[in-house]
Amino acid sequence: MRWLKLVTLIFLLMLPVFLLGRTGAVPVLGRLAGTGSENTLIYARARDSETLDPALALDEESYKVIANIFEGLVRFKPGTTEIEPCLAKSWRISSDGREWTFYLRRDVKFHDGTPFNAEAVRFSIERQMPPYRQNNTPYASFTFGMIENIVVPDPYTVKFLLKYPYAPLLRNLAMPASAPVVSPAAATALEDDFGNQPVGTGPYRFVRWGKGKRITLKAYQDYWGKPAEIPSLTFKVIKNSRFRSLALKLGLVDIIDGLTMADVRFLENKGCPVLQKPGQDLNYLGFFTDKKPFDNPEIRRAVSMAVDRRQIVLNFFQGAAFEANGPLPPGVMGYNPDLCNLPYDPDGAKEILADNGYPHGLKITIITYENSRPYNPPGGENLAACLQSDLARVGINVAIKVYPWHRYKEALLKEEGNAFLYGWISDNGDPDNFLYALLSSSQIENGLNSARYRNQEVDLLLARAQQETEPLLREQMYRKAVKIICRDTPWVFLNHSKQIAATLPEIKGLKINATGISLLNLVKKEN
Repeated sequence: MRWLKLVTLIFLLMLPVFLLGRTGAVPVLGRLAGTGSENTLIYARARDSETLDPALALDEESYKVIANIFEGLVRFKPGTTEIEPCLAKSWRISSDGREWTFYLRRDVKFHDGTPFNAEAVRFSIERQMPPYRQNNTPYASFTFGMIENIVVPDPYTVKFLLKYPYAPLLRNLAMPASAPVVSPAAATALEDDFGNQPVGTGPYRFVRWGKGKRITLKAYQDYWGKPAEIPSLTFKVIKNSRFRSLALKLGLVDIIDGLTMADVRFLENKGCPVLQKPGQDLNYLGFFTDKKPFDNPEIRRAVSMAVDRRQIVLNFFQGAAFEANGPLPPGVMGYNPDLCNLPYDPDGAKEILADNGYPHGLKITIITYENSRPYNPPGGENLAACLQSDLARVGINVAIKVYPWHRYKEALLKEEGNAFLYGWISDNGDPDNFLYALLSSSQIENGLNSARYRNQEVDLLLARAQQETEPLLREQMYRKAVKIICRDTPWVFLNHSKQIAATLPEIKGLKINATGISLLNLVKKEN
Protein backbone atom coordinates (compact mmCIF):
# COMPACT_ATOMS: atom_id res chain seq x y z
CA MET A 1 0.00 0.00 0.00
CA ARG A 2 3.02 2.26 0.35
CA TRP A 3 3.22 2.87 -3.38
CA LEU A 4 -0.48 3.82 -3.50
CA LYS A 5 0.00 6.46 -0.80
CA LEU A 6 3.01 7.79 -2.65
CA VAL A 7 1.11 8.06 -5.94
CA THR A 8 -1.77 9.84 -4.17
CA LEU A 9 0.63 12.34 -2.55
CA ILE A 10 2.35 13.07 -5.88
CA PHE A 11 -1.06 13.61 -7.54
CA LEU A 12 -2.16 16.10 -4.89
CA LEU A 13 1.14 17.99 -5.15
CA MET A 14 1.00 18.11 -8.96
CA LEU A 15 -2.70 18.99 -9.30
CA PRO A 16 -2.24 22.80 -9.03
CA VAL A 17 0.46 22.72 -11.73
CA PHE A 18 -1.73 20.45 -13.88
CA LEU A 19 -4.65 22.83 -13.56
CA LEU A 20 -2.44 25.76 -14.42
CA GLY A 21 -1.14 24.10 -17.55
CA ARG A 22 -4.47 22.67 -18.74
CA THR A 23 -6.80 25.55 -17.91
CA GLY A 24 -4.79 28.71 -17.66
CA ALA A 25 -5.78 28.68 -14.01
CA VAL A 26 -5.00 31.44 -11.55
CA PRO A 27 -1.38 32.20 -10.67
CA VAL A 28 -1.34 29.07 -8.55
CA LEU A 29 1.79 29.70 -6.55
CA GLY A 30 0.53 33.14 -5.57
CA ARG A 31 -2.83 31.76 -4.45
CA LEU A 32 -1.23 28.95 -2.49
CA ALA A 33 1.00 31.49 -0.80
CA GLY A 34 -2.08 33.56 0.00
CA THR A 35 -1.04 36.66 -1.97
CA GLY A 36 -3.65 38.65 -3.86
CA SER A 37 -6.54 36.32 -3.02
CA GLU A 38 -8.52 39.04 -1.22
CA ASN A 39 -8.31 41.33 -4.26
CA THR A 40 -9.32 38.85 -6.98
CA LEU A 41 -12.53 36.91 -7.53
CA ILE A 42 -12.04 33.89 -9.79
CA TYR A 43 -15.06 32.36 -11.51
CA ALA A 44 -14.40 29.00 -13.24
CA ARG A 45 -16.69 27.73 -15.99
CA ALA A 46 -16.70 25.04 -18.67
CA ARG A 47 -16.38 27.18 -21.82
CA ASP A 48 -15.10 30.55 -22.96
CA SER A 49 -17.31 33.39 -24.17
CA GLU A 50 -17.86 33.81 -27.90
CA THR A 51 -18.21 37.61 -27.98
CA LEU A 52 -18.53 40.45 -25.48
CA ASP A 53 -20.68 42.59 -27.76
CA PRO A 54 -24.24 42.29 -26.38
CA ALA A 55 -25.69 42.90 -29.84
CA LEU A 56 -23.98 39.78 -31.21
CA ALA A 57 -24.02 37.44 -28.20
CA LEU A 58 -26.01 34.23 -28.44
CA ASP A 59 -24.54 32.03 -25.69
CA GLU A 60 -24.78 31.88 -21.91
CA GLU A 61 -21.02 32.08 -21.36
CA SER A 62 -20.91 35.42 -23.17
CA TYR A 63 -23.87 36.71 -21.14
CA LYS A 64 -22.13 35.90 -17.84
CA VAL A 65 -19.34 38.36 -18.63
CA ILE A 66 -21.47 40.92 -20.51
CA ALA A 67 -23.79 41.28 -17.48
CA ASN A 68 -20.88 42.54 -15.37
CA ILE A 69 -19.49 44.97 -17.98
CA PHE A 70 -22.69 46.42 -19.43
CA GLU A 71 -26.04 47.64 -18.10
CA GLY A 72 -29.49 48.22 -19.51
CA LEU A 73 -32.24 50.66 -18.65
CA VAL A 74 -33.59 48.09 -16.16
CA ARG A 75 -32.25 44.84 -14.73
CA PHE A 76 -33.31 41.74 -12.84
CA LYS A 77 -32.95 42.13 -9.11
CA PRO A 78 -30.07 39.79 -8.14
CA GLY A 79 -31.30 36.24 -7.60
CA THR A 80 -34.87 37.00 -8.74
CA THR A 81 -36.96 37.66 -11.83
CA GLU A 82 -38.17 41.01 -10.44
CA ILE A 83 -37.43 44.15 -12.47
CA GLU A 84 -35.63 47.07 -10.84
CA PRO A 85 -34.26 50.39 -12.15
CA CYS A 86 -30.74 50.53 -13.57
CA LEU A 87 -29.61 53.18 -16.07
CA ALA A 88 -33.20 54.42 -16.08
CA LYS A 89 -34.16 55.65 -12.61
CA SER A 90 -37.89 55.55 -13.47
CA TRP A 91 -40.31 55.09 -16.37
CA ARG A 92 -43.88 55.78 -17.40
CA ILE A 93 -46.22 53.89 -19.73
CA SER A 94 -49.04 55.68 -21.56
CA SER A 95 -52.64 54.57 -20.98
CA ASP A 96 -52.80 52.89 -24.41
CA GLY A 97 -49.54 51.01 -23.72
CA ARG A 98 -47.81 52.34 -26.84
CA GLU A 99 -45.58 55.09 -25.43
CA TRP A 100 -42.85 54.12 -22.94
CA THR A 101 -40.89 57.01 -21.43
CA PHE A 102 -37.66 56.36 -19.53
CA TYR A 103 -36.00 58.95 -17.30
CA LEU A 104 -32.26 58.35 -17.20
CA ARG A 105 -29.64 58.68 -14.48
CA ARG A 106 -27.35 61.66 -14.71
CA ASP A 107 -23.59 61.74 -14.21
CA VAL A 108 -23.07 58.20 -15.52
CA LYS A 109 -19.95 57.58 -17.58
CA PHE A 110 -18.89 54.78 -19.86
CA HIS A 111 -15.60 53.05 -19.11
CA ASP A 112 -13.91 55.17 -21.81
CA GLY A 113 -14.93 58.36 -19.98
CA THR A 114 -17.64 59.41 -22.43
CA PRO A 115 -21.06 60.39 -21.03
CA PHE A 116 -24.09 58.13 -20.90
CA ASN A 117 -27.24 59.82 -22.19
CA ALA A 118 -30.40 59.31 -24.24
CA GLU A 119 -28.49 59.43 -27.53
CA ALA A 120 -26.38 56.48 -26.33
CA VAL A 121 -29.59 54.53 -25.72
CA ARG A 122 -30.86 55.34 -29.21
CA PHE A 123 -27.48 54.44 -30.76
CA SER A 124 -27.37 51.09 -28.93
CA ILE A 125 -30.76 50.08 -30.36
CA GLU A 126 -30.42 51.51 -33.86
CA ARG A 127 -27.02 49.85 -34.44
CA GLN A 128 -28.85 46.51 -34.26
CA MET A 129 -31.73 47.38 -36.57
CA PRO A 130 -32.03 47.99 -40.32
CA PRO A 131 -30.53 49.73 -42.16
CA TYR A 132 -27.44 49.62 -39.89
CA ARG A 133 -27.30 45.88 -39.16
CA GLN A 134 -29.57 43.20 -40.52
CA ASN A 135 -28.35 39.63 -40.23
CA ASN A 136 -25.85 39.26 -37.39
CA THR A 137 -27.80 40.68 -34.45
CA PRO A 138 -29.72 37.58 -33.33
CA TYR A 139 -31.95 39.07 -30.63
CA ALA A 140 -32.60 42.54 -32.07
CA SER A 141 -35.97 41.78 -33.65
CA PHE A 142 -37.14 39.91 -30.55
CA THR A 143 -36.01 42.66 -28.16
CA PHE A 144 -36.94 45.73 -30.18
CA GLY A 145 -39.15 44.55 -33.05
CA MET A 146 -42.23 46.18 -31.54
CA ILE A 147 -40.56 49.65 -31.43
CA GLU A 148 -41.68 51.92 -34.26
CA ASN A 149 -39.67 55.00 -33.33
CA ILE A 150 -37.25 56.31 -30.67
CA VAL A 151 -37.65 59.93 -29.55
CA VAL A 152 -35.09 61.89 -27.49
CA PRO A 153 -36.83 64.95 -25.99
CA ASP A 154 -33.75 65.87 -23.92
CA PRO A 155 -30.38 64.30 -22.98
CA TYR A 156 -31.86 62.35 -20.08
CA THR A 157 -35.23 61.27 -21.46
CA VAL A 158 -35.90 58.63 -24.11
CA LYS A 159 -39.27 57.56 -25.49
CA PHE A 160 -40.11 54.32 -27.27
CA LEU A 161 -43.14 54.57 -29.55
CA LEU A 162 -44.50 51.07 -30.11
CA LYS A 163 -46.33 49.63 -33.10
CA TYR A 164 -48.71 47.91 -30.68
CA PRO A 165 -48.99 47.50 -26.88
CA TYR A 166 -46.42 45.00 -25.65
CA ALA A 167 -46.14 44.42 -21.90
CA PRO A 168 -43.05 42.11 -22.01
CA LEU A 169 -40.91 45.02 -23.28
CA LEU A 170 -39.67 45.81 -19.76
CA ARG A 171 -38.31 42.28 -19.37
CA ASN A 172 -36.73 42.46 -22.82
CA LEU A 173 -34.83 45.53 -21.64
CA ALA A 174 -33.39 43.57 -18.69
CA MET A 175 -31.84 40.88 -20.90
CA PRO A 176 -28.02 40.68 -21.22
CA ALA A 177 -28.49 39.98 -24.94
CA SER A 178 -29.17 42.97 -27.17
CA ALA A 179 -30.57 45.30 -24.47
CA PRO A 180 -27.40 46.69 -22.73
CA VAL A 181 -26.28 50.22 -23.62
CA VAL A 182 -22.86 50.47 -25.29
CA SER A 183 -20.46 53.37 -25.66
CA PRO A 184 -21.24 54.99 -29.04
CA ALA A 185 -17.68 56.32 -29.30
CA ALA A 186 -16.06 52.92 -28.70
CA ALA A 187 -18.51 50.93 -30.84
CA THR A 188 -18.07 53.36 -33.74
CA ALA A 189 -14.28 53.40 -33.51
CA LEU A 190 -13.79 49.67 -32.99
CA GLU A 191 -16.55 48.42 -35.31
CA ASP A 192 -16.27 44.60 -35.58
CA ASP A 193 -13.58 44.49 -32.88
CA PHE A 194 -15.93 45.92 -30.25
CA GLY A 195 -16.78 42.38 -29.13
CA ASN A 196 -13.11 41.91 -28.17
CA GLN A 197 -12.75 45.31 -26.45
CA PRO A 198 -16.15 46.04 -24.90
CA VAL A 199 -17.00 49.36 -23.25
CA GLY A 200 -20.07 49.72 -21.02
CA THR A 201 -21.17 51.46 -17.83
CA GLY A 202 -21.14 48.45 -15.48
CA PRO A 203 -19.34 47.86 -12.17
CA TYR A 204 -16.44 46.12 -13.94
CA ARG A 205 -14.43 47.28 -16.95
CA PHE A 206 -12.74 45.05 -19.49
CA VAL A 207 -8.93 44.56 -19.22
CA ARG A 208 -7.83 41.59 -21.34
CA TRP A 209 -8.96 38.36 -22.95
CA GLY A 210 -6.76 35.30 -23.32
CA LYS A 211 -8.97 33.36 -25.73
CA GLY A 212 -9.92 29.94 -24.43
CA LYS A 213 -8.32 30.63 -21.03
CA ARG A 214 -9.40 33.72 -19.13
CA ILE A 215 -11.13 37.09 -19.26
CA THR A 216 -9.90 39.71 -16.79
CA LEU A 217 -12.01 42.62 -15.55
CA LYS A 218 -11.24 45.39 -13.05
CA ALA A 219 -13.58 47.34 -10.81
CA TYR A 220 -14.65 50.59 -12.49
CA GLN A 221 -13.60 53.41 -10.17
CA ASP A 222 -16.16 55.91 -11.52
CA TYR A 223 -19.12 53.53 -11.35
CA TRP A 224 -22.37 55.37 -10.58
CA GLY A 225 -23.65 52.68 -8.18
CA LYS A 226 -22.12 50.82 -5.26
CA PRO A 227 -18.49 49.98 -6.16
CA ALA A 228 -17.50 46.36 -6.63
CA GLU A 229 -16.50 44.69 -3.36
CA ILE A 230 -13.56 42.85 -4.97
CA PRO A 231 -11.19 44.90 -7.19
CA SER A 232 -10.45 42.23 -9.83
CA LEU A 233 -12.69 39.66 -11.50
CA THR A 234 -11.42 36.78 -13.65
CA PHE A 235 -13.52 34.32 -15.64
CA LYS A 236 -11.51 31.11 -16.14
CA VAL A 237 -12.06 28.11 -18.36
CA ILE A 238 -11.75 24.67 -16.74
CA LYS A 239 -13.55 22.28 -19.07
CA ASN A 240 -13.96 19.25 -16.83
CA SER A 241 -16.50 19.62 -14.01
CA ARG A 242 -14.55 17.38 -11.62
CA PHE A 243 -11.39 19.45 -12.19
CA ARG A 244 -13.45 22.57 -11.45
CA SER A 245 -14.62 20.97 -8.22
CA LEU A 246 -11.07 20.01 -7.22
CA ALA A 247 -9.83 23.52 -8.05
CA LEU A 248 -12.51 24.96 -5.76
CA LYS A 249 -11.72 22.52 -2.96
CA LEU A 250 -8.01 23.46 -3.18
CA GLY A 251 -8.83 27.19 -3.07
CA LEU A 252 -7.54 27.83 -6.59
CA VAL A 253 -10.84 29.40 -7.65
CA ASP A 254 -13.68 31.07 -5.76
CA ILE A 255 -16.86 30.21 -7.71
CA ILE A 256 -17.70 27.40 -10.12
CA ASP A 257 -20.80 26.38 -12.07
CA GLY A 258 -21.97 23.66 -14.47
CA LEU A 259 -21.82 20.90 -11.84
CA THR A 260 -23.08 17.34 -11.83
CA MET A 261 -24.86 15.97 -8.77
CA ALA A 262 -21.75 13.87 -8.05
CA ASP A 263 -19.78 17.15 -7.94
CA VAL A 264 -22.42 18.61 -5.62
CA ARG A 265 -22.15 15.72 -3.18
CA PHE A 266 -18.34 15.89 -3.26
CA LEU A 267 -18.28 19.64 -2.54
CA GLU A 268 -20.94 19.53 0.17
CA ASN A 269 -18.94 16.82 1.92
CA LYS A 270 -15.92 19.14 1.75
CA GLY A 271 -17.81 22.06 3.30
CA CYS A 272 -18.24 24.16 0.14
CA PRO A 273 -21.61 25.95 -0.10
CA VAL A 274 -23.72 24.89 -3.09
CA LEU A 275 -26.49 27.09 -4.54
CA GLN A 276 -29.32 25.59 -6.59
CA LYS A 277 -32.25 27.18 -8.41
CA PRO A 278 -34.79 26.01 -11.04
CA GLY A 279 -33.76 27.11 -14.52
CA GLN A 280 -35.94 29.29 -16.73
CA ASP A 281 -36.64 26.41 -19.06
CA LEU A 282 -38.91 23.43 -19.66
CA ASN A 283 -38.34 19.89 -20.91
CA TYR A 284 -41.43 18.24 -22.37
CA LEU A 285 -42.92 15.46 -24.49
CA GLY A 286 -45.09 17.14 -27.12
CA PHE A 287 -47.96 15.65 -29.12
CA PHE A 288 -48.92 16.40 -32.71
CA THR A 289 -52.44 17.36 -31.66
CA ASP A 290 -53.76 17.53 -35.24
CA LYS A 291 -52.94 13.85 -35.95
CA LYS A 292 -54.28 10.57 -34.64
CA PRO A 293 -54.13 9.31 -31.99
CA PHE A 294 -53.24 12.54 -30.19
CA ASP A 295 -55.99 14.67 -31.71
CA ASN A 296 -57.95 13.13 -28.81
CA PRO A 297 -57.06 14.94 -25.54
CA GLU A 298 -58.05 11.85 -23.55
CA ILE A 299 -55.26 9.82 -25.17
CA ARG A 300 -52.84 12.65 -24.40
CA ARG A 301 -53.89 12.54 -20.74
CA ALA A 302 -53.42 8.78 -20.66
CA VAL A 303 -49.83 9.17 -21.85
CA SER A 304 -49.20 11.86 -19.24
CA MET A 305 -50.55 9.60 -16.49
CA ALA A 306 -48.27 6.77 -17.68
CA VAL A 307 -45.08 8.84 -17.26
CA ASP A 308 -43.39 8.65 -13.85
CA ARG A 309 -41.90 12.16 -13.63
CA ARG A 310 -40.58 11.68 -10.12
CA GLN A 311 -38.60 8.62 -11.19
CA ILE A 312 -37.26 10.53 -14.20
CA VAL A 313 -36.03 13.40 -12.01
CA LEU A 314 -34.54 11.18 -9.29
CA ASN A 315 -33.04 8.39 -11.37
CA PHE A 316 -32.67 9.53 -14.97
CA PHE A 317 -31.51 13.07 -14.10
CA GLN A 318 -29.88 11.92 -10.83
CA GLY A 319 -31.64 14.73 -8.98
CA ALA A 320 -30.18 17.44 -11.25
CA ALA A 321 -33.65 18.70 -12.25
CA PHE A 322 -36.94 19.88 -10.79
CA GLU A 323 -40.24 18.18 -11.59
CA ALA A 324 -42.52 20.40 -13.69
CA ASN A 325 -46.17 20.91 -12.73
CA GLY A 326 -47.15 22.84 -15.86
CA PRO A 327 -45.75 24.88 -18.77
CA LEU A 328 -44.12 27.59 -16.60
CA PRO A 329 -41.07 27.26 -14.32
CA PRO A 330 -41.01 28.65 -10.76
CA GLY A 331 -40.40 32.40 -10.55
CA VAL A 332 -42.21 33.22 -13.80
CA MET A 333 -45.40 35.28 -13.63
CA GLY A 334 -48.38 32.95 -13.82
CA TYR A 335 -46.60 30.00 -12.21
CA ASN A 336 -48.89 28.37 -9.67
CA PRO A 337 -47.12 26.20 -7.06
CA ASP A 338 -50.47 24.65 -6.12
CA LEU A 339 -51.22 23.54 -9.68
CA CYS A 340 -51.54 19.75 -9.77
CA ASN A 341 -50.09 17.88 -12.72
CA LEU A 342 -51.86 14.72 -13.84
CA PRO A 343 -50.80 12.04 -11.34
CA TYR A 344 -48.70 9.01 -12.15
CA ASP A 345 -51.44 6.42 -12.53
CA PRO A 346 -50.69 3.52 -14.94
CA ASP A 347 -53.94 1.74 -14.13
CA GLY A 348 -55.92 4.91 -14.77
CA ALA A 349 -54.06 5.38 -18.06
CA LYS A 350 -54.99 1.83 -19.18
CA GLU A 351 -58.63 2.51 -18.33
CA ILE A 352 -58.67 5.73 -20.39
CA LEU A 353 -57.09 3.94 -23.35
CA ALA A 354 -59.67 1.15 -23.17
CA ASP A 355 -62.56 3.63 -22.94
CA ASN A 356 -61.28 5.39 -26.07
CA GLY A 357 -60.94 2.37 -28.33
CA TYR A 358 -57.51 1.04 -27.37
CA PRO A 359 -58.20 -1.87 -24.96
CA HIS A 360 -55.04 -3.62 -26.16
CA GLY A 361 -52.86 -0.50 -26.27
CA LEU A 362 -51.50 1.25 -29.35
CA LYS A 363 -48.34 1.87 -31.31
CA ILE A 364 -46.76 5.31 -31.65
CA THR A 365 -43.50 6.86 -32.85
CA ILE A 366 -41.61 9.42 -30.76
CA ILE A 367 -39.07 11.53 -32.63
CA THR A 368 -36.16 13.10 -30.78
CA TYR A 369 -32.80 14.85 -31.05
CA GLU A 370 -29.61 12.90 -30.38
CA ASN A 371 -27.60 15.54 -28.55
CA SER A 372 -27.56 16.99 -25.04
CA ARG A 373 -29.66 20.04 -24.19
CA PRO A 374 -29.51 22.32 -21.08
CA TYR A 375 -32.93 21.05 -19.98
CA ASN A 376 -31.93 17.45 -20.82
CA PRO A 377 -28.17 16.85 -20.32
CA PRO A 378 -28.34 13.05 -20.87
CA GLY A 379 -29.68 13.64 -24.40
CA GLY A 380 -32.90 13.05 -26.29
CA GLU A 381 -32.33 9.42 -27.27
CA ASN A 382 -31.74 8.36 -23.66
CA LEU A 383 -34.81 10.23 -22.40
CA ALA A 384 -36.95 8.71 -25.17
CA ALA A 385 -35.83 5.24 -24.06
CA CYS A 386 -36.83 6.07 -20.48
CA LEU A 387 -40.31 7.17 -21.65
CA GLN A 388 -40.54 4.08 -23.87
CA SER A 389 -40.17 1.91 -20.78
CA ASP A 390 -42.88 3.80 -18.85
CA LEU A 391 -45.36 3.70 -21.73
CA ALA A 392 -44.81 0.00 -22.37
CA ARG A 393 -46.31 -0.69 -18.93
CA VAL A 394 -49.70 0.60 -20.09
CA GLY A 395 -49.61 -1.12 -23.48
CA ILE A 396 -48.23 1.73 -25.58
CA ASN A 397 -45.56 0.37 -27.92
CA VAL A 398 -43.09 3.16 -28.74
CA ALA A 399 -40.76 3.29 -31.74
CA ILE A 400 -38.00 5.91 -31.44
CA LYS A 401 -36.53 7.90 -34.33
CA VAL A 402 -33.40 9.94 -33.56
CA TYR A 403 -32.04 12.86 -35.60
CA PRO A 404 -29.11 15.31 -35.47
CA TRP A 405 -30.31 18.67 -34.12
CA HIS A 406 -30.61 20.50 -37.48
CA ARG A 407 -32.38 17.52 -39.08
CA TYR A 408 -34.63 17.18 -36.06
CA LYS A 409 -36.11 20.64 -36.57
CA GLU A 410 -37.01 19.66 -40.13
CA ALA A 411 -38.68 16.49 -38.83
CA LEU A 412 -40.79 18.61 -36.47
CA LEU A 413 -41.97 20.83 -39.30
CA LYS A 414 -42.91 17.76 -41.34
CA GLU A 415 -44.74 16.23 -38.35
CA GLU A 416 -42.84 12.97 -38.56
CA GLY A 417 -44.03 10.49 -35.96
CA ASN A 418 -46.81 11.05 -33.42
CA ALA A 419 -45.02 12.75 -30.54
CA PHE A 420 -41.72 14.52 -29.97
CA LEU A 421 -39.23 15.45 -27.28
CA TYR A 422 -38.44 19.14 -27.09
CA GLY A 423 -37.77 21.96 -24.67
CA TRP A 424 -37.52 25.70 -24.32
CA ILE A 425 -35.14 28.15 -22.66
CA SER A 426 -36.73 31.51 -21.91
CA ASP A 427 -35.19 34.63 -23.41
CA ASN A 428 -36.63 37.19 -21.00
CA GLY A 429 -38.33 35.33 -18.14
CA ASP A 430 -41.78 36.51 -19.20
CA PRO A 431 -44.69 34.04 -19.45
CA ASP A 432 -45.41 35.43 -22.92
CA ASN A 433 -42.10 33.93 -24.04
CA PHE A 434 -43.31 30.46 -23.00
CA LEU A 435 -47.04 30.49 -23.61
CA TYR A 436 -47.64 32.80 -26.56
CA ALA A 437 -44.43 31.76 -28.33
CA LEU A 438 -45.10 28.03 -28.05
CA LEU A 439 -48.85 27.52 -27.62
CA SER A 440 -50.69 30.33 -29.41
CA SER A 441 -52.30 29.12 -32.64
CA SER A 442 -50.75 32.17 -34.36
CA GLN A 443 -47.36 30.47 -33.86
CA ILE A 444 -48.24 27.28 -35.74
CA GLU A 445 -47.31 28.60 -39.17
CA ASN A 446 -43.81 29.70 -38.10
CA GLY A 447 -43.15 26.33 -36.46
CA LEU A 448 -42.79 27.46 -32.83
CA ASN A 449 -46.09 25.84 -31.83
CA SER A 450 -44.79 22.40 -32.78
CA ALA A 451 -47.75 20.64 -31.14
CA ARG A 452 -50.18 22.45 -33.49
CA TYR A 453 -52.23 23.19 -30.37
CA ARG A 454 -55.36 25.31 -30.86
CA ASN A 455 -57.67 26.73 -28.22
CA GLN A 456 -59.56 29.97 -28.91
CA GLU A 457 -59.95 30.86 -25.24
CA VAL A 458 -56.21 30.41 -24.65
CA ASP A 459 -55.44 32.48 -27.76
CA LEU A 460 -57.60 35.34 -26.47
CA LEU A 461 -56.11 35.24 -22.97
CA LEU A 462 -52.53 35.24 -24.28
CA ALA A 463 -53.20 38.10 -26.71
CA ARG A 464 -54.84 40.20 -23.99
CA ALA A 465 -52.08 39.44 -21.47
CA GLN A 466 -49.44 40.47 -23.99
CA GLN A 467 -50.96 43.95 -24.11
CA GLU A 468 -51.94 44.33 -20.44
CA THR A 469 -49.45 46.45 -18.47
CA GLU A 470 -51.08 45.95 -15.05
CA PRO A 471 -49.13 43.06 -13.44
CA LEU A 472 -51.97 41.69 -11.32
CA LEU A 473 -54.31 41.46 -14.30
CA ARG A 474 -51.62 39.79 -16.40
CA GLU A 475 -51.01 37.28 -13.61
CA GLN A 476 -54.70 36.36 -13.51
CA MET A 477 -54.86 35.90 -17.28
CA TYR A 478 -51.80 33.66 -17.36
CA ARG A 479 -53.00 31.52 -14.46
CA LYS A 480 -56.31 30.99 -16.22
CA ALA A 481 -54.54 30.14 -19.50
CA VAL A 482 -52.20 27.69 -17.74
CA LYS A 483 -55.16 25.91 -16.13
CA ILE A 484 -56.78 25.38 -19.54
CA ILE A 485 -53.49 24.28 -21.13
CA CYS A 486 -52.94 21.70 -18.39
CA ARG A 487 -56.47 20.38 -18.95
CA ASP A 488 -55.89 20.10 -22.72
CA THR A 489 -52.44 18.44 -22.25
CA PRO A 490 -50.69 19.39 -25.51
CA TRP A 491 -47.46 18.37 -23.75
CA VAL A 492 -46.34 16.08 -20.96
CA PHE A 493 -44.62 18.57 -18.65
CA LEU A 494 -41.44 16.79 -17.53
CA ASN A 495 -38.87 18.95 -15.74
CA HIS A 496 -36.92 22.16 -15.39
CA SER A 497 -33.13 22.17 -15.20
CA LYS A 498 -31.14 23.12 -12.11
CA GLN A 499 -28.82 26.10 -12.13
CA ILE A 500 -26.03 25.01 -9.78
CA ALA A 501 -23.04 26.97 -8.49
CA ALA A 502 -20.62 26.37 -5.64
CA THR A 503 -18.25 28.68 -3.75
CA LEU A 504 -15.50 28.70 -1.20
CA PRO A 505 -16.87 29.11 2.35
CA GLU A 506 -15.48 32.65 2.58
CA ILE A 507 -17.44 33.86 -0.46
CA LYS A 508 -20.56 35.74 0.62
CA GLY A 509 -23.36 37.48 -1.25
CA LEU A 510 -23.50 35.38 -4.42
CA LYS A 511 -27.04 35.14 -5.77
CA ILE A 512 -27.59 32.97 -8.82
CA ASN A 513 -30.35 33.85 -11.23
CA ALA A 514 -32.62 31.32 -12.90
CA THR A 515 -30.81 32.19 -16.13
CA GLY A 516 -27.47 31.14 -14.64
CA ILE A 517 -26.16 34.71 -14.85
CA SER A 518 -24.93 36.45 -11.70
CA LEU A 519 -24.04 40.07 -10.91
CA LEU A 520 -20.73 39.75 -9.10
CA ASN A 521 -20.03 43.29 -7.89
CA LEU A 522 -21.79 42.64 -4.56
CA VAL A 523 -19.91 39.41 -3.83
CA LYS A 524 -17.58 39.63 -0.82
CA LYS A 525 -14.65 37.54 0.31
CA GLU A 526 -14.31 37.16 4.07
CA ASN A 527 -11.08 35.94 5.61
